[in-house]
Amino acid sequence: MKRRQTRVALITAALRLADERGADRVTVDEISAAAEVSPRTFFNYFTTKEDALVGDPLEGCAPPSIGDGPLLDAMLESLAPALDQIQQDRDLWLLRMRVIAANPQLLPLLIAAAASAEQRLAGALAQRGDLPTDHAFPQVVASVANAAVRVAVMRWAKDGDTRPLLHHVREAFAILASI
Repeated sequence: MKRRQTRVALITAALRLADERGADRVTVDEISAAAEVSPRTFFNYFTTKEDALVGDPLEGCAPPSIGDGPLLDAMLESLAPALDQIQQDRDLWLLRMRVIAANPQLLPLLIAAAASAEQRLAGALAQRGDLPTDHAFPQVVASVANAAVRVAVMRWAKDGDTRPLLHHVREAFAILASI
């Protein structure tokens, strides 16, 4: 638990400082001081300040394992822990989204993090279907699911929308099921 608290403190400090000054005007030393840890501790958690700003949406979640039953339902169940964590950290995610929007140089890192999560999901889909990891089916399904989750997160982040993230993801998956 202490490790997660330290990680969240570093992410929060990085995002708040970047929100106030811009990502390019914040140093690892300043982030570390704001989180009340040493720069060495910062580097135990992150390689760069940009890594702290973008984060990994599935950080701390077990690799996805997709069970039996209808595919979209099973995928939703496997993603639920990550979605719950994002929901619990809503203010932090909204801050992250604002910082990324204001600092477009962070977009490539966000895309890379999403691609990594998508590949983990494709691997779980391949395993579920007893397919090779380079088979088109798991890759296409993971890409479409990733796009659906991205749209759901954007809708969830809209001002005044108090519905939980899981509601938005279910809505997006229902659209996929209808096509």
